[in-house]
Amino acid sequence: MRYVRYESAVPNSRGTHPGVFGLANGLARSGRLSAADWAWWRAGNDWFTSAYRDPATVDPALFDKARHPGATCWFLDSAEHLLCRVPGYLALLDRYGMAWRERRSADPGVIRYADADQIVATPYQLSHPAYGPCRRP
Repeated sequence: MRYVRYESAVPNSRGTHPGVFGLANGLARSGRLSAADWAWWRAGNDWFTSAYRDPATVDPALFDKARHPGATCWFLDSAEHLLCRVPGYLALLDRYGMAWRERRSADPGVIRYADADQIVATPYQLSHPAYGPCRRP
């Protein structure tokens, strides 16, 4: 099994690489999107919200920086029904000059959450065994 993640090509001020949705959401909050791009972004986010589970609703502490430092979301490469919509987000980032990169891995770290479409993993170098095993819904 392989995983894929789309994220910022350069780290932000906290030294992390926000994912594609975080980048697009940041653009929307900044007010920089055109009316057409904002409408597309809103519809896209609504579609994704209804298409798959937000891991934070299963485990609200999943993205707690103290408990799970460096936690990142990865799509399973078999989640084609979701991945086929990502290029629209990448094109949006391109239009606004936001550099992004694609990462693929068979082993992105300690899996903290998994479902049929995605995982949340913490990099091995930031993980601690006391945090426990993967949590499955």
